[in-house]
Order: sequence, then structure tokens, then C-alpha cells
Amino acid sequence: MDNLLLVNLFDQPIGTASKMEAHQKALLHRAFSVFIVHDGKMLIQKRAADKYHTPLLWSNACCSHPRYNENLKDAVHRRLMEELGIDAECRELFSFVYHAAFDNGIAEYEYDHVFLADSAETIKLNPDEAEAIEWISYDELAEDLRQHPEKYTPWFIITCPRVLAICMKEAESDAA
Repeated sequence: MDNLLLVNLFDQPIGTASKMEAHQKALLHRAFSVFIVHDGKMLIQKRAADKYHTPLLWSNACCSHPRYNENLKDAVHRRLMEELGIDAECRELFSFVYHAAFDNGIAEYEYDHVFLADSAETIKLNPDEAEAIEWISYDELAEDLRQHPEKYTPWFIITCPRVLAICMKEAESDAA
């Protein structure tokens, strides 16, 4: 199993841990979240039922961890291929730290790098990762987040409003 890169609050490497150890002990580790948009819509995925945390919740298109000594952008491309079967060009938007504890004793404590891609590639969904995907308009997604936040993963609730604001502003600029 691949070790995760443990980091401090400034995203500086401080060690490694197994994926389970990092999540059981709530050790801060590097992660990434990829948002995919196209034509005013965002791709969201419903996490697989057998995920060890947040199963069956909706989230961004792809999220994972870079391997120890793996370049972050390389990790993003690797996981897009593994989870969705696509190789989209991504750009990093921002990063943030969050902590979320779950009922099963697992916790996420991540220094999460958020990436965005505009892609209309055909998705080849990996059923081990997600059981459904959906393209949803920015406005519909924003409204659903307001009305039903319980349907979404904790990191998605934190990041999606920021990503939507960026996407909507860019769409307005493109239209002008």
C-alpha cells in the first residue's frame, strides 16, 4: 500500500504514514480535489457504497492523495485516469486545511489542493470509486447545496462554493 505524505500547516513534508494510520490518527496529510466543469455545468460523483468514509455522498469529480515523492500534478492526472478514465488539463485554484471526524472513528485531516479542469471527455467511471456521476448546472448545484448539505461530503461543502464563484465569474468574463 502507498504511504501518504504527512505535512505541517505550511504544506511542508514531515513524514509518511499508511493511508489507514493517517485517517485513524487524524494525521495532517497532503490531498487533492479535482473539479471538472464544462458548458456551465459541474461533474459530481456519488461515492461508492463500500468507501470507508462518506459512502453514497455526492462530491467533486475526483479526490485522492499523491504518493510519497510523487509530483502533485502527476498524481492528479494518474487519479483522473484511474477514477474517470480521462486525462484533462488541470490548474490549481487554491488550497486549504480541513478536519472532519466520522462516526466510524476515521477522520480526514487534509491539506487539500483544489484543481479545476474544463473537459467534455467521455467518462469511464470506476465502480470502486463512485457509483454514479451527474452533470449539474452551477445554479442547480448551488441551490441543492443550500437546501441539502447533508447529501455532500464535508470537503465539497467547503470547496464547492469557492469553485462555483470562480467558474461563474469566468463564465461572465467569457460572455462579455
